[in-house]
Amino acid sequence: MKRPKLRKASKRLSCHKRYKIQKKIREHHRKVRKEAKKRGHKKPKKDPGIPSAAPFKEELLREAEQRKQRLEELKQKQKLNRQKEHEKKRKLEAKKNAAKIKEKAEGKESPGKSKGKTNKLLNKNSKKSFCRELMKVLEASDVVLEVLDARDPMGCRCPQLEQAVTCSGGNKKLLLVLNKTDLVPKDNLEKWLNYLKKEFPTVAFKSATMMKDKTMQEQVTKRRARVDFSETSQYFGSKCLLKLLQEYSKTQDKGIQVGVVGFPNVGKSSIINSLKGKRACNVGLARGVTKSMQIVHLDKQTKMLDSPSIIADPSNSTLALALRSIIDTEGSDSADVLEGVNAIINHCSKQQIMMHYNIPDFRDPEEFLSLLAQKRGMLKKGGVPDIENMAKLVLCDWTGARIKYYSQPPGFQKPPPYLTEQKIAEMQEGFNLNNLEEENSNTVQALKHPSPASSIVFQSAGMTNGTIEENKVIEEGPEWANMETSKEEEEEEEEEEEFTESDDDEDDVEEDDDDDVEEESQVQVTRRTQPGKGQTNPTNSKEQMAGNERSRSLSFSLDKPADEDDAYDFNTDYV
Repeated sequence: MKRPKLRKASKRLSCHKRYKIQKKIREHHRKVRKEAKKRGHKKPKKDPGIPSAAPFKEELLREAEQRKQRLEELKQKQKLNRQKEHEKKRKLEAKKNAAKIKEKAEGKESPGKSKGKTNKLLNKNSKKSFCRELMKVLEASDVVLEVLDARDPMGCRCPQLEQAVTCSGGNKKLLLVLNKTDLVPKDNLEKWLNYLKKEFPTVAFKSATMMKDKTMQEQVTKRRARVDFSETSQYFGSKCLLKLLQEYSKTQDKGIQVGVVGFPNVGKSSIINSLKGKRACNVGLARGVTKSMQIVHLDKQTKMLDSPSIIADPSNSTLALALRSIIDTEGSDSADVLEGVNAIINHCSKQQIMMHYNIPDFRDPEEFLSLLAQKRGMLKKGGVPDIENMAKLVLCDWTGARIKYYSQPPGFQKPPPYLTEQKIAEMQEGFNLNNLEEENSNTVQALKHPSPASSIVFQSAGMTNGTIEENKVIEEGPEWANMETSKEEEEEEEEEEEFTESDDDEDDVEEDDDDDVEEESQVQVTRRTQPGKGQTNPTNSKEQMAGNERSRSLSFSLDKPADEDDAYDFNTDYV
């Protein structure tokens, strides 16, 4: 039975509907005409041209034609210029693509050569370039400010950097700047200031996270939105730090360069912005925003040198690597992020985390992330909680300024081996420590501190080792590339072997099979003569022969070409 053809839906309208639409159209046109009349918009009148009675009519017409020709020529020239620019861009893109393809091919063929090229031309995002720029800052600066996060000051200290500055021998000074002091309880902050001032001069600081600039003001006025800069643009401790630096420059009788160093997300660039009073350096939540040395002039006597972050050594604990290493949360491996979150949760009180995130009891970090994802609505298809993205968000919260946590200073103060009493005295020389203590106490009182009940107690992992020298940096990218190239080479070799084996003639296959069968028979004979009885049973020899014939026939049938697979094999049936 034939299936009836499905007719398309008719486009006819009822008369009532059609007349209604026409009426609306007429009303709309009437409305448009009225508005045009109000505006005084009239149709452009046609050019009447030059009247025939006008003198010099021919000359005027020629001039008009010449103008038209010039305009057309200009348009054609502009068009040609655009086409040339497009062609240049296309050629450049084609060259870049060809260069990339060549680099990939060369990397597969000769990884050694590609390594040499990459060493010459370092990428700005590479760890070696970060180390190079950091060393430039350390060499050029007279005073080095090591910025510490007040929530975990010991975890932000780098012994390699401190040793390099103290043992440089160039009359360099090292100051510790405790940033993000508004995220820590008052008693805890005072304890840390008393602990750190015994080793280096320490300044309590609260930097501005968002500074007003011209572009931002324009955007606000255009959108007519109210942006509250009161909390984000407030900064404390800038006067104290400026006074310290100015007094030191007077003792030196020359202008000084001040280098700002530290691990990622401690607030190096925001401190420079706070001292300058406006946005001079780029600031962001992402790690590794500053990729090269930047010079900012505070006044005639002092220059600030912004530096990229210190690179955490891979030998550190998972907690230190999670909080202090330059991890791109968007592009990094999910396993590393999950390990980092696991380490953070294990170093905190479970009840405090439950209270802070307002979630029920959990057994392990994975369950914690799944509960948090369900609460915040981060779900995949089928309502499955998105644990990976949730882990990245949690890591960003802990490295940023959202979560208020604090760590206790060690009970017994034991300075590191590179800090002798003589070195401590040298570092404190040239600074008025009494004024510094007074200014620190003023800043501590002026700040709004969170209560210990609302903040999380955190167990610090101690000092974080960092790599400063370019030679000691281990780049992760080339190693993975080498692994991939080696795997690809192995796969290619295996394919070649399979191809050669399948392309062999039948005679060669038979010879190989005969050799294999002989070897197997010899092995079986030796096994059976091992027990010590020098005699061989005739039944065993018959079994051996049968086994050999079976193996020979099986191997022959397996190695046959595809055309002979369907043929019936009498040998296997007979055996």
